[in-house]
Amino acid sequence: MTSVRRWALLATYISVGVLVTPRIVQSHHTQPQTISSADQSQTQHHHHKQLEISANQATPTVELVVHPDQVQGWNLELKVTNFNFAPAQVNAASKTSEGHAHLYINDKKVTRLYGNWYYLSELPSGSNTLKVTLNSNGHESLVHRGQPISDTEVIQVAPQP
Repeated sequence: MTSVRRWALLATYISVGVLVTPRIVQSHHTQPQTISSADQSQTQHHHHKQLEISANQATPTVELVVHPDQVQGWNLELKVTNFNFAPAQVNAASKTSEGHAHLYINDKKVTRLYGNWYYLSELPSGSNTLKVTLNSNGHESLVHRGQPISDTEVIQVAPQP
């Protein structure tokens, strides 16, 4: 179940004479869920298949926390439970408790994330939607009852003068 939390986090950065004011105005968090399915259904989502997690397994969760960097940009923190990042296992047999994350900015996949932290140097002016999904070693999106295990943050970036 997704909850909406409104934040009024405002941070000002000065870098090379450029003033950038990132502001987190809304976040959508995927709450911890119990995943139920004896079969591992495979359907399309964001050009990746889905991997449903069995009912007898602890449910992986992810929370995306955006920390404005003190100099420029943002530090993205992924808080995960019941999931291990396994960069050495990429493209290996899929497991529902390990793999990597995918980062989407404004619905466009930007990169894979193989750990809990990622530095994002810039975003365009205006509203930007950052989304992370948990993915297995074989790149399938991990899902609970057909819903991807993911989290989203919306960042407002002031225009540069």
